[in-house]
Amino acid sequence: MKQTILAYLMYFILLPAAYAVVDINTASQAELESLNGIGPAKAQAIIEYRKKSGGFKSVDELDQVPGIGQATLANLKKDVSISGKKPLPTETLKGDKKK
Repeated sequence: MKQTILAYLMYFILLPAAYAVVDINTASQAELESLNGIGPAKAQAIIEYRKKSGGFKSVDELDQVPGIGQATLANLKKDVSISGKKPLPTETLKGDKKK
C-alpha cells in the first residue's frame, strides 16, 4: 500500500516537468534543443534572432528565424511561450558605466 501511495505521489510531482513550456526569450541553447525538431543549428539561430531583434514579441515570430517554417512552428506552439521579461541587450550587459 505504501508503495502505491509513493508511486502516485511521484507521478504527480513529476507530471508538471513532463509538460514544461520553454520560454523562447530566456531559454538556453540546451533548453531550446530539448524541443522536438530543434537541433543545435536551429537553437543557435533562435538565440541569434532573439539578440538581434531584442526578444520575441509573439510565438508566431519564430517563423522569421532561418530554418523554422510553418510546419516546425505548428509543432512548437504547444511547447513554447513568451514571458513578459525579455533578455537584456548585449550592450547593456557589457558595462553601462556613466562617465
